Amino acid sequence: MSERMLSEAAGYQLLRDFGVPAPKFKIVKSAEEAAKAGAEIGYPVVMKIVSPQIVHKSDAGGVIVGVTGKDAARDAYNKIVESAKAYNPDAQIEGIIVEEMAKPGLELILGGKTDPAFGKVITFGMGGTLVELMKDVTLRILPVDEDDIRTMVTEINAYPLISGYRGMKPKDEEALVEIIKSVAKFFEESENVKEFDINPLRLYEEGACAVDARIIIDDDYKPPAKAERKTVPPEYFNPRSVAVIGASSDAKKMGYAVMHNLLHFPGQIYPVNNKRSEVQGLKAFPTVSSIPSPVDLAVITVPALQVPKIMQECGEKGIPLVVVITAGFKETGAEGKALEDRMLEIARSYNIRIVGPNCLGLIIPPRGLDTTYVHESPDSGGIAFISQSGAIINTVVDWSLKNDIGFSAVFSVGNQSDLDFIDYLRFVEQDKNTKAVILYVEQLTDGREFMEVVSEVAKKKPVIAIKSGSSSKGQAAASSHTGSLSGSYEVYMEAFRKSGVIPVRALRGAFEAAELLAAPASPTGALKGTKAIVITNAGGFAVLSSDYAEMYGINIIDLPKEIIEELNTFLPDYWSHANPLDLLGDASEKRFTQVFDVLARHSDLWDIAFVIGFPNLVLDSEHFAQAIVNFSEKTDNPVIGTLLGGECMEAGIKHLKESGIPNFDDLEQAYKVVGRVVWQRCRAKSIGLP
Repeated sequence: MSERMLSEAAGYQLLRDFGVPAPKFKIVKSAEEAAKAGAEIGYPVVMKIVSPQIVHKSDAGGVIVGVTGKDAARDAYNKIVESAKAYNPDAQIEGIIVEEMAKPGLELILGGKTDPAFGKVITFGMGGTLVELMKDVTLRILPVDEDDIRTMVTEINAYPLISGYRGMKPKDEEALVEIIKSVAKFFEESENVKEFDINPLRLYEEGACAVDARIIIDDDYKPPAKAERKTVPPEYFNPRSVAVIGASSDAKKMGYAVMHNLLHFPGQIYPVNNKRSEVQGLKAFPTVSSIPSPVDLAVITVPALQVPKIMQECGEKGIPLVVVITAGFKETGAEGKALEDRMLEIARSYNIRIVGPNCLGLIIPPRGLDTTYVHESPDSGGIAFISQSGAIINTVVDWSLKNDIGFSAVFSVGNQSDLDFIDYLRFVEQDKNTKAVILYVEQLTDGREFMEVVSEVAKKKPVIAIKSGSSSKGQAAASSHTGSLSGSYEVYMEAFRKSGVIPVRALRGAFEAAELLAAPASPTGALKGTKAIVITNAGGFAVLSSDYAEMYGINIIDLPKEIIEELNTFLPDYWSHANPLDLLGDASEKRFTQVFDVLARHSDLWDIAFVIGFPNLVLDSEHFAQAIVNFSEKTDNPVIGTLLGGECMEAGIKHLKESGIPNFDDLEQAYKVVGRVVWQRCRAKSIGLP
């Protein structure tokens, strides 16, 4: 096999070559040699099993610490060998490593793994035997610079144990930073190192020592080569004519649904059906080649086995873009993959670009184009949705219609045999109708290129992403601590954060974040700070605001004395006299407006304003909404509406939406979404993104 684990001795030597401190050691193959080695190194020593098949030595009884003399060394040797054989009778025992016993210190872990999508990743955190239980780790995708490393060190929960906690002296943080730099350099420059653990790395008040090291080598590993990519002209997604191959008048067939959704397309529609002369009121053609006029886009709904032949006809017709909705390709196994490869080979020979196969299709609402089989076409709007799941698109589109959310584009990527996330991102990047982008990601093939492109898009338009697969259920057993700690999901989260993408866990949160960032009247692009003011007419919501703000990283500021004194001149005696500003349940539109005017004049003190109102007979929701709009117009800071209640608040909510002011109907969700957006904006700024 090309993949193997270096012996601990070889691992120590490799780390030493890169300047990582490691203990003195010697490999022995008998009890007598163990006694002699211990004397040469200097008692006490540690003795460990050396076996490629035993990764977690402690679990196998393969580690004995504090060996203090020759007799103890002989006994330890025999006991380790016996325990190892009992743990795994088939394990190849190459010997016992006798090593200098490092003095006690703060036990940390440094690790690395090669992610299939994003390449080499390093992990840092609390180490020792409880590493998987504690899971206090952070990770970075290589390359990293010193600022990245220093941030890694400070962002683990246990950082106070490094900096000094409750009278404990601080540990040698500078030595730790240098070691992480050395380890990152070692991993980046060692192409054939697939995965490694240094656990524990003991950190002292002065210096550190790598007490245990596991390094996994893959001699056959080659970094994936960057694929050549041809840009898709934007006009491909603005066709003047569409052919539906497999169009049908039978409501039970896919070709019916696709045709039905295309009937409102303003261009030419050509049904292709070799058994009917008319489909859904339009003249049908027996083949693509029999269509007398040029065709800009073809949609294929026929069975998979027929697709290569149809693709050939599309090529001969000169059709530049083909949407293959049909399933039955590589997602089904080897035969399906061969069929997909044949289809792709034909397409490339004619310079055809392919959406799919095995996809829902694409929708460009501002152009009236819907090649999918969704129940009802979505409205036009400013959000682009790019999804690896057609079923989720179906659900989201249906939900969007009930919630008055519109789209600039919807792409179902399917198998991505040709066009993929990169191509669709490039389109929405330049699309003037797109104000925000949402991605639903299951798996990426070239994470590095994705990061490069999405970071460019995120500089121009907000990008929000949902990554499925956060559960560890069903994952293969990891070959190291690092493999179990830095799973694929965690690497994707880091890739998103490093690229300026806002990661969220729920579809609702994704769309609320997108609407928040795309809102035209509230300058949510300024959501780059955490200092907040809260204005409400409900004491309970004021208290909850304080709780939720703290929970989601929003900083409710203390108001200066002079502002409170100014507010006291017109507010009732029993107002809260603090932030959150509880203006009391009898607060009228006038009272809110007076407060808004004061706060707008002091916009330099705060970054975000949350305005929270509940239904009552004193405050008309539409007038209240207009006061919020006026407030927003007087400040460059974002104003977030939270109009809570039922039907009596609908007029106000509608007015805010029409005025471009973001509104939430759930108080916790408001702080959760805004907190997530602000957190990512602040982090992006810290790494040089706008």
